[in-house]
Parts: sequence; C-alpha cells; structure tokens
Amino acid sequence: MGSINFSNALGIHDDAMQLRSRRAEVLANNLANADTPGFKARDVDFKAILANASSAGKSLDMATTHNGHFDLSSGSAGASNDLMYRNSLQPSIDGNTVDAQTEQAEFARNSLDYNASFEFLSGRFKGMRNAIRGE
Repeated sequence: MGSINFSNALGIHDDAMQLRSRRAEVLANNLANADTPGFKARDVDFKAILANASSAGKSLDMATTHNGHFDLSSGSAGASNDLMYRNSLQPSIDGNTVDAQTEQAEFARNSLDYNASFEFLSGRFKGMRNAIRGE
C-alpha cells in the first residue's frame, strides 16, 4: 500500500491559504496605521507569487544561502520581501497612503478567497477520506 502525498493531493490550495493568511495580516496592519503620518500601505502580490509557485511546481519557501540565516519553517509565503507598496489614489498631506475603504474592501475580498480555498481543501480531504474508506 502506497503512502499519500499531500502536496500532490492538495495542490496549491494549501499554499494559497497561507498566502491569504499573510495578506490578511498585511491588510490589517495597513488599517491599523491608517492615521500614522508617512505610513505607506503595502500588499502581497498574491497573483505573482502563486503563478511563480504553480508554474515552477515548487513550494513557496524562500531560498537561502545558509540554513542559519532565517527561520523559515513557519512558512515564508508573503515574507516581507514579497510585499509591494500600494499606489494611493489620493495621497494625504502627511504622506500616508492608506485608503481605509480600499483596505477594508481588499480585506473582505481576501477573507472570501480564504474561505473559498478552505472549502476546496475541505472537499479534497473528504474525497481522500472517502477513498480510504472505499466509499
């Protein structure tokens, strides 16, 4: 009896959930700093990261030159070097580029996408469970 390879069984949806979780943190940070002078809104370039991961067929772990440089075991998807600055439609006088309405809309959209990925993974696990049981 062969073992189950979860990476192949789940596809990129596990990585997508990790990225969406990281993006939620970034968007929440933007909202928390909406009144901080000079704060620049940031975002995770989800589409580019996911496209690179799916086309390369690799995990989303960051490459390092030495194992002791960084602790990346918790998942590096959306690490700080993967963040991009968001262009503000109406920059404020104090240099803050956070638009609260944009951030809230993106946060809600990201939450829906996270839930969709979760439901998809749940269906995959149910399918694997049924296959193991022979149903």
